Amino acid sequence: MSTPKSQAVAQLIQGLKQDRDELKLKVHLGKMELQQEWQILADQLDELSHRYDPLKDAVEETAEEVWDSFKMVGGEIREGFKRIRKAL
Repeated sequence: MSTPKSQAVAQLIQGLKQDRDELKLKVHLGKMELQQEWQILADQLDELSHRYDPLKDAVEETAEEVWDSFKMVGGEIREGFKRIRKAL
């Protein structure tokens, strides 16, 4: 059974993965520094997704700090993707 928070985290990660995939080709053709920034963000997204997987089936009582942390990291990744899009 998924909770609203677990659904929100899953949607956040799915949206970020979609952004990552859309930017991948554009960055491949882009500047080297954008490629490096994209790789850092892609690695952060992989780590976020990896950390979330065991939690999505965990007990519903997820600590508020964990929830806030996921939102913060997800927001940082999304902002990084926006910077890359703007620079392309």
